Amino acid sequence: MSLWEYANPVKFLSFSGKIVPWFAAGAAFFIAVGLYWGYFLTPDDYKQGSTVKIIYLHVPAALIAINAWFMMLVASLIWLIRRHHVSALAAKAAAPIGIVMTLITLITGALWGQPMWGTWWAWDPRLTSFLILFLFYLGYVALWAAIDNPDTAADLTSVLCMVGSVFAVLSRYAVLFWNQGLHQGASLSLDKEKNVADVFYQPLLMSITGFVLLFVALVLIGTRTEIRIRRASALLARERG
Repeated sequence: MSLWEYANPVKFLSFSGKIVPWFAAGAAFFIAVGLYWGYFLTPDDYKQGSTVKIIYLHVPAALIAINAWFMMLVASLIWLIRRHHVSALAAKAAAPIGIVMTLITLITGALWGQPMWGTWWAWDPRLTSFLILFLFYLGYVALWAAIDNPDTAADLTSVLCMVGSVFAVLSRYAVLFWNQGLHQGASLSLDKEKNVADVFYQPLLMSITGFVLLFVALVLIGTRTEIRIRRASALLARERG
């Protein structure tokens, strides 16, 4: 069995319909446990106080915001190379989720930054690159909406996705590129010494797992919706023809 079989809309709809409930249930479980554990069962940080607990929303949302764009990039490249419509529609379905996650990241970052930095916003490299990434998400969705021909829209948005990937990379590694930024380093790292303390680390992993499962479930649901919309449009065009 090949993964490319699921590029067939019929097989994709059949398979995704079976796994969406599992991903949705897993997302609900891990997010509920992670947030409850993090917000109610962990102590305040000795430096940041209770504001540290914003990481249970901020960090998972930021990870999804960045990696959603990379998922869109892979799906867009598959569309450009192999012309599989499901991949183009999956990229389209992921964009609104990326917008929401980027917006959550910016808002929670501002809520954390005000007590920590004394300001709601600073033109920090990572903050600025995230803002630009947010604008790219908006542009991507607007471009899909502005073009009537779906294949042309998929082509142009795929090019835009490749350009925007530069800012997705900058959003992830801005602290490493520019050491003078205000933003702290990554909360999660392969180097255990750079991670947050275990008391915060474990519920954070639960929350991240939940957000990842939620993202997959929403992309699958969105892609299924886009396929049905495409089918309905094709049937309507035939009736009018």
